Amino acid sequence: MKTKYKLLLLIIVACVCCVAIYYNVEKVKPVTIVDDLIAMQTELESDYVLTDEDTFDNPRIIVNPYKISPLTALVMFKTNDSTIVNITVVGKDEKTTLTHSFSSTKEHYIPIYGLYAGTTNKVIISMNGKEKVLEITTDQLPEDLNKATTTISEIEKLDNSFYFVTPSSDGYTAAYDIYGDVRWYLTENMIWDIQPLENGNLMLSTNRLVNSPYYTTGVVEMDYLGKIYYEYSLPGGYHHDVYEMPNGNLLLASDDFTSGYVEDYIVEIDRENGEIVKTWDLKDILKMDDGQSENWVEYDWFHNNSVWYDEKTNSITLSGRHQDAVINIDYATGTLNWIIGDKTNWSEEYHKYFFEPIGDDFEWQWSQHAAMITPEGYVFIFDNGNNKSKNEDEYVDASNSYSRGVLYKIDTVNMTIEQIWQYGKERGSEFYSPYISDVDYLNTNHYLIHSGGVVTYEGVAQNYPAGLTDYDALYSKTVEIKNDQVLFELSLDGNYYRAEKIDIYSNVNYSNASGIRLGSLGETETDNHFNLVLFNKDFDEVKDKYNIKITKEVDRLVVEGTFKKEDSVTIILNSPFSQKNYDVRISTKPYTALCVDVFNKDELTVTKYINDEGLSGKYYLFIKINGTIYDSDLYIYY
Repeated sequence: MKTKYKLLLLIIVACVCCVAIYYNVEKVKPVTIVDDLIAMQTELESDYVLTDEDTFDNPRIIVNPYKISPLTALVMFKTNDSTIVNITVVGKDEKTTLTHSFSSTKEHYIPIYGLYAGTTNKVIISMNGKEKVLEITTDQLPEDLNKATTTISEIEKLDNSFYFVTPSSDGYTAAYDIYGDVRWYLTENMIWDIQPLENGNLMLSTNRLVNSPYYTTGVVEMDYLGKIYYEYSLPGGYHHDVYEMPNGNLLLASDDFTSGYVEDYIVEIDRENGEIVKTWDLKDILKMDDGQSENWVEYDWFHNNSVWYDEKTNSITLSGRHQDAVINIDYATGTLNWIIGDKTNWSEEYHKYFFEPIGDDFEWQWSQHAAMITPEGYVFIFDNGNNKSKNEDEYVDASNSYSRGVLYKIDTVNMTIEQIWQYGKERGSEFYSPYISDVDYLNTNHYLIHSGGVVTYEGVAQNYPAGLTDYDALYSKTVEIKNDQVLFELSLDGNYYRAEKIDIYSNVNYSNASGIRLGSLGETETDNHFNLVLFNKDFDEVKDKYNIKITKEVDRLVVEGTFKKEDSVTIILNSPFSQKNYDVRISTKPYTALCVDVFNKDELTVTKYINDEGLSGKYYLFIKINGTIYDSDLYIYY
């Protein structure tokens, strides 16, 4: 009996030794690690340390200090005494010249914003009666950055704020002045909302996807130099909109991908630690098949595209494009307060939440965006105007349609609604945007209306976004209106999601503190099966065939490849005593909600993200394709 146990032990030891030898061959290499923005800026900032040679008379000037914001610079110097420093970034005239005074200190890190591209800019710094002129030279703009045209009605009524836009897909997040000159842009693709924060920084999407086609890993707090102070990651990622709460927390449009549905999930994250402190699932509030518009699909039944918190009523306002509905829910309980929209196709039980129109010239909104509550308590919406009906036989063609910004006054006691202002109808189809777009409240009777997704073919407006229809021109129009007078209009080639008017030096507060990552992408779901990886084939046989690329980001493994719809693909992470299997979703219906079918080709480029959470130790990477296992000759260490 003892002999049998000894023999069994020897076999086990031999197997372990064989596995150990197998996993330690010299050909195996680590997965290539890709630097991220925070890692890059940490390395850059190691050189941004003041020395005694950095003086007011001889300041150190670093153009594009974080490598993603080319029309900025960082000016650095020391002074013996604590001193206020004033700067002037010289523009073409008074309206395009920027000035700012910085707080008194001995160590001066002066961010320079609003430089012109492809020229030597004049920047004046002064203190204690002394003045120094700096010459800062910038590179030319990228050839594919869209130029602007402007119409200025009342230049004396404009200030030197810039008009910021974010692209709907391809393009640049950029800022234009009143003459249409580009005065700021990012080289990283950060889409969705561009939110100016109370502390003078910006909130933007990350530059990484968590799911196709446009769900990002989360948001970043960043200054105009491109320096990231915080990166917030979420398991359901981020899309469309974010709102800074009065307590500093962030409300975000997110997803619960495990549910099989998208764009119907809201989260609140703690600004200090990145933890999710509250969630709202709209499937618990509304019926998914109610209020269907032409754009409705089951997995994207609501398509939330805005988030707004109103402190006076402690409520959240959301915009469901695919139900033509703006809804308001109680922050504390998540219960439904009211719905704005045509109640056609809604169940009887919801009719009590709808308003009854009063007054003249009333029109409902359709496929709307950017719903907000103004300080006066009005509901401000960009009414895209798609079809202008839920009944197909009453649809209005795009060539006869229009989009508009619209203000509604609501009475939640008597449940009445009155249209008190609009802009856009009078411009007809040339202002018609079937998707995206924005409105902003600047002050009483002072608004920004952004028709961001105009699509035309042979000069005729189209009813669908680029990608779902033929087109030969894309453009956007951003209009500033005060007391019903158009003060300014910015026209851009290309479609742009959001527009904001921002004073770039408002509350500016540069800090050389290290960037911080908060939150989590969560643990990637594994698939319950085992693969015997000892019997495999050479990865070189399929690497080029399927265009497979494998990289490691700071918090996840990224595997990309091009496959056919019928292919079966599994990523295998294997160690001598553990195996993790991750099936790759190759489908004509991925987690997607953009009105563009990105999976309409015979071959699909797909990306599988495997998050670090839940993994520990050293794993060897294999890929199983159509039943055959291939050894990548790579390992990854968690």
